[in-house]
Amino acid sequence: MNPKPTRRDALDNRERILAVARAAIAESSTVSLTAIAKEAGVGIGTLYRHFPTREALILELYRHDIQHLIDRAPVLLAEQPPLVALRRWFDEVAHYGRLKYGVAEVIHAATDGGADDEYLAPFVAAIDVLLKAGAADGSLKPDVDPEDVLLQLSVLWRIDPARPGAAARAGRILDLIVDGLRTPQP
Repeated sequence: MNPKPTRRDALDNRERILAVARAAIAESSTVSLTAIAKEAGVGIGTLYRHFPTREALILELYRHDIQHLIDRAPVLLAEQPPLVALRRWFDEVAHYGRLKYGVAEVIHAATDGGADDEYLAPFVAAIDVLLKAGAADGSLKPDVDPEDVLLQLSVLWRIDPARPGAAARAGRILDLIVDGLRTPQP
């Protein structure tokens, strides 16, 4: 027996809930599910049919946003030189970190600290693609371990976006990371 196809309105509701939740969680990690449902124009029961728990909603946002970042690496490389693509990708990662500040512990717990995260290997592979392109054109050091770069980027999740100067601080940190990855100039 084939499963019943999902109705268009149910898919629309799901997408609207995710869009509202993404914006609301970026504003406050403690936003209520009731407030998200109201803003999305659906009843709380509809929200719970799609996302039975707050954690389920947060994890779905995480999956969607991480996949978007993974997919962006080759797109940026096709549009720009590797060093520029790497820095722009880092900026997108930092933006994602600001949006997810305050809910990282939910993601961390659900993925066993990253050990069970199906997106870890593809995310590291996206970093590797960017690093290898930069090494190939000589702008980045060869043989940089992409997992080391991921560890460097993890400091971004510790920057409270509500603090004055948070975005500037993230930018300075990214400058330091990129400077450390560049091929030394004579």
